Amino acid sequence: MPKPSRRSLPCERQGAEVAVLGFDAAVPGAYGRLILTPSGDLLRIVEAKDASIEELRVKHCNSGVLAASADRLFGLLDQVGNNNANGEYYLTDVIGLAHDHGLSTRATFASEDAVMGVNSQAELAVAEAVFQRRRRHALMVEGVSMSAPDTVHLCWDTQIAAGAVIEPYVVFGPGVSVETEAVIRAFSHLEGAVVRRGALIGPYARLRPGADIGEEAHIGNFVEVKKVKVGAGAKANHLAYLGDGTIGAKANIGAGTIFCNYDGFDKHHTEVGAGAFIGSNTALVAPVTIGEGGHDRFWLCHYRRCRGRGPCARAGGANGKDRLGRKVPRPETRA
Repeated sequence: MPKPSRRSLPCERQGAEVAVLGFDAAVPGAYGRLILTPSGDLLRIVEAKDASIEELRVKHCNSGVLAASADRLFGLLDQVGNNNANGEYYLTDVIGLAHDHGLSTRATFASEDAVMGVNSQAELAVAEAVFQRRRRHALMVEGVSMSAPDTVHLCWDTQIAAGAVIEPYVVFGPGVSVETEAVIRAFSHLEGAVVRRGALIGPYARLRPGADIGEEAHIGNFVEVKKVKVGAGAKANHLAYLGDGTIGAKANIGAGTIFCNYDGFDKHHTEVGAGAFIGSNTALVAPVTIGEGGHDRFWLCHYRRCRGRGPCARAGGANGKDRLGRKVPRPETRA
């Protein structure tokens, strides 16, 4: 939503000693009305509850923004009374008081979208829709592709570079940055995350705060990433939870992999080396390190440290066997 600039309150330029920012409302409703003279001077602001039938027909409305010197403004505020329908002290009465004292009073106007009032959840939703429409349009003008922009929900600080592609029904929470050539596929949710050049996210992926997805990396359907740095070209294409860790370049994370980062008291770090291969249904119980090029078997549970270059795992069962009944050697552990 565009912000009214200081030029919207041109007190000095117009020679006004007190100036008000107004707008023309499609439906004035409960807004205060700006009562102007034929020459354009601002006589007073009338609240809707105190307005006459004729004054309620006026579409010039008060935005609530006023400009005057501090000394003059506080002097006028001392004179505000409560002789009105609500028995309240209206700050807007300073306009009528200023005019009565011979001060020059003027109104200048902004678009209704820029200064609309929000007094209910319904009005907040209307204002949010205005922001979303404007921000999506601005991003597309800058070169971001959105095939169904009305289905994409942005945050106030969402950063998306030209050349990125955003598919339908993507939600951006606070703190997201998407670099060029990245693709965010449908029904993904991103918050506090960085998506680097050429990365592929989703569909149905969730990036939580601290997720840093490297260039050309893939985070696929039903994969959740939290506080993990994913190296360039690494892949986790299906059904995984990756929390508190580091994944090296070109590593592969199989379906059903879990980074078991929480022991009930503290969070711990999982490190997967570059080029490592983590088989399906693997539980990595942090703190644990899988070395560069490490290759595990499927349906296994890793503890502590596993050196790279070759199979390395400890079975989840107490008998030290994998699901096919084969014995699995324990990895070398740290002291």
